Amino acid sequence: MPHKERKTRKKRASRTHGYGVTGQHRAGGQRGGRGKTGGHKHGWTYTVKYEPNRFGKHGFKPPLRREVKAINVGELDQQISQFIADEKAEKTRQGIEVDLDKLGYDKLLGRGQVTKAVVIHVSSHSESAARKIEKAGGKILKPTQ
Repeated sequence: MPHKERKTRKKRASRTHGYGVTGQHRAGGQRGGRGKTGGHKHGWTYTVKYEPNRFGKHGFKPPLRREVKAINVGELDQQISQFIADEKAEKTRQGIEVDLDKLGYDKLLGRGQVTKAVVIHVSSHSESAARKIEKAGGKILKPTQ
């Protein structure tokens, strides 16, 4: 509410009220723009101090994405004797039985060669891995079997 001690009362009839050329002290130009204008120019010091991550790319990670831990048949063939020694695999009549799900692997891939008959329990596998395992005299079983 206006009252008689306001500066405006004293400045009546002065046209610019002490702000120089007409139009100064009006609108957003006096404060360097409205809002966060000039953050890359005259407002850069503010940006550096209070919002250092305001500009630039910051990446995107799709939601519900899960890493798949996989092992190749060649690696498995090399490590099979170590698995038997550590009692993570056992010899049966059908061949060497390995549960990759219990070892923390999600998928079996087909890179490398297989020299031993191996019965593998794994939730997922590639076609080339299945071909190579069967060619060596083994088989792949799903965990439910």
